[in-house]
Amino acid sequence: MSAKLTLVSFDLCPYVQRAAIVLAEKGVSFERIDVDLSNKPGWFKAISPLGKVPLLKVGDEVLFESAALVEYLDETKQPRLHPEDALTRARHRAWMEFGSAALGDIWTMETTTGQSTFDDAGARLRQKMERLETEIGTGPYFAGEAFSIVDAVFAPAFRYFDVFDTIADFGVFTGLGKVGAWRQALARRPSVKNAVVADYNDRLRRFLAMKNGVIVNRSAAA
Repeated sequence: MSAKLTLVSFDLCPYVQRAAIVLAEKGVSFERIDVDLSNKPGWFKAISPLGKVPLLKVGDEVLFESAALVEYLDETKQPRLHPEDALTRARHRAWMEFGSAALGDIWTMETTTGQSTFDDAGARLRQKMERLETEIGTGPYFAGEAFSIVDAVFAPAFRYFDVFDTIADFGVFTGLGKVGAWRQALARRPSVKNAVVADYNDRLRRFLAMKNGVIVNRSAAA
């Protein structure tokens, strides 16, 4: 019998989303438990070495860090989402790290109160999207017809702009046809749609309002 899987999560966390997407793509049943990261329960602090989500409980064992989680799932659950070729697989892992760096830029855009810091983060993110535009082939996904873990990494990053785009056009995707088409293809994927709660956009808007950063002020000025 397979060990019970429990995904410990936070409703807005993009790293949780990548794990949830991979689980869904593999058709694996799991329980999902959300925690309040501003008031972490004692049981969570006891099992999370870094005090962060996601965690994946595999029976009595606990895995932390999203990259480790999805690698474990890909090694133990079918279908495989990583490429079979070792060199291509290594390149995909590198692009996963690239996606995490993009999420760092997005976090800065979400939370900073400094205009120059905001502008710099937007510029860095734009440069990353331009680099991706040269990497993507015929689509619809990162590596063509096959959905991969790289797609699971970038889908949550793109999702932010479903809300950001209602505030202003920050120019992140302007003129980038391949990236734009990839973003749309991922948004249609059931595993991506179902990786968040139904009112995710509203929750993100409340989070932005709470942070009261540049992006909210941009909205107020619009």
